[in-house]
Amino acid sequence: MTTTTTITKIGLGKNGPLVSKLGLGCMRMSPVWGSKGNDENESIATIQQALDSGINFLNTGDFYGHGHNELLVGKAIKGRRDDAFISVKFGGIIYGGQFRGLDLRPIAIKNFIDYSLVRLGIDTIDLYQPCRLDNSVPLEDVIGTVADLIKEGKVRYLGVSEITADQLRKANSVHPVTALEIGYSLADRQIESELLPAAEELGIGVVAFANTAEGLLSGEMKAPLPANAYQNHFPRFQGENLVKNLEKVEVLKTMAKAKGSTPTQLAIAWVNAQGDHIMPLVSMSRRSRLPENMQAMEIRFTPEEMNTLNTHFAPGVMRGGTYLQR
Repeated sequence: MTTTTTITKIGLGKNGPLVSKLGLGCMRMSPVWGSKGNDENESIATIQQALDSGINFLNTGDFYGHGHNELLVGKAIKGRRDDAFISVKFGGIIYGGQFRGLDLRPIAIKNFIDYSLVRLGIDTIDLYQPCRLDNSVPLEDVIGTVADLIKEGKVRYLGVSEITADQLRKANSVHPVTALEIGYSLADRQIESELLPAAEELGIGVVAFANTAEGLLSGEMKAPLPANAYQNHFPRFQGENLVKNLEKVEVLKTMAKAKGSTPTQLAIAWVNAQGDHIMPLVSMSRRSRLPENMQAMEIRFTPEEMNTLNTHFAPGVMRGGTYLQR
């Protein structure tokens, strides 16, 4: 399947580089949260086809698949480093398939980055960010360490992920923050009250993941979920909560049918429409997914359609929390 869709470029924040308006999340290409990894050759081909299609923002983490994801990205970009903008998250400690906490000590960060550079086969990481903050280490020390790595030439830009508006302002006062990575979707709009306005005010780009709210907005989820589904850990996907939440998704399914699109495409398109400084970050591990996700970037909503979505999916209407609502 071929597509003529052209992915536009945006400035990542007011002082950042030009990147694709659609980002590629690489996490699911590796074994994470107990899942099996995907076919490695297909994953590499997907990254390369994304680069060929103008999607240059590749998102990974040093703890995805215990380094497997960085090795995979490294293989995919070999010989074409300049085509890719590499975003790496650090700090997560995974053992036995479980998230065990964070290690954000400066000495650990300096250790993490050298391993990442070797696995990726590059000299400089474009965007480097703590995966979240937990107050175990002063924010100034975490951000200051990345600032030191920027001075050393090992990192180009500072990013942050899954933090509060106050933490974002504080981090930006230590060193200019280029991008904020955060979960954002029609079903998860809690960041609209404080965090998004802060990012816009400070001129920080927003990399928005979980656009389908862990599959809730895909139109394909049915209650109850299979016993082995990772979503079962979160109240949103349990019992009557899931039944009621899926009823809300019917409106999205109806609109998608009328527009000749899929609910997933509309979910991505809605995030894309929230601002020129906001990048939908979409996880893909198969080339077959690229055309539909790229086409989602061309979907436009009438004022009436946007009003319907914003009203029907008003902040707080979804029942039950997820890990995004810590």
